[in-house]
Amino acid sequence: MRNKLRLRPAQRVHPWHGYAWQIQSLLLGYPGEEYTGHLSLARRTAPALPAEVGEPLLRFVGRAEEAGTEALAAAYVATFDHRKRCCPYLTYYAHGDTRKRGLALVRLKQTYARAGWRLTDDELPDHLAVVLEFAAADPATGLRLLTEHRAGLELLRLALHDDHAPWADLLSSVSATLPALAGDERDAVARLAAEGPPEEQVGLDPYAPPQYMPAPSAGGPR
Repeated sequence: MRNKLRLRPAQRVHPWHGYAWQIQSLLLGYPGEEYTGHLSLARRTAPALPAEVGEPLLRFVGRAEEAGTEALAAAYVATFDHRKRCCPYLTYYAHGDTRKRGLALVRLKQTYARAGWRLTDDELPDHLAVVLEFAAADPATGLRLLTEHRAGLELLRLALHDDHAPWADLLSSVSATLPALAGDERDAVARLAAEGPPEEQVGLDPYAPPQYMPAPSAGGPR
């Protein structure tokens, strides 16, 4: 049965928001050498968060610890790198691989720059882990950015739940930090789910990762 969108109201930033977003950002990263420490930190932090945020976070930690880092890393690649419906890049849901997405990425980078925040060359500004990390550092602006991309975030959450992916609980925790969905936001989620993102695949270089760029034509440069 499809998950219902029953989320905690959060119309303004609360003191716990920054802690929650920082933990969620760490856990949405690739499970590398430091991931066990991130899970331990999440287990210690979750009980201090609102139940709607902390309980799904603990469920994710439990599943991740049971799977082990090596298996979780393989699942991470299979889920986020090879399934377009589980794309972690938030602007993709609204704009697809189009010129509008390129402009949205530029606006995100400008928002970060105004806050004195700089990305490394290998980071895209709309990856959910990056947006959450920024939100932890600048909660007021971060809440606005996450709310603006709510439809895409909810589609990612639902796709992960449909795939029974471990990160589904983590996305439920993220959603629970945001305002309850209003009618027009629910409509936006439904519309994106029905139609999918736009398909015009131009104008993204150098921002789009290779897996979201058009495949080269036969005989063309590789």
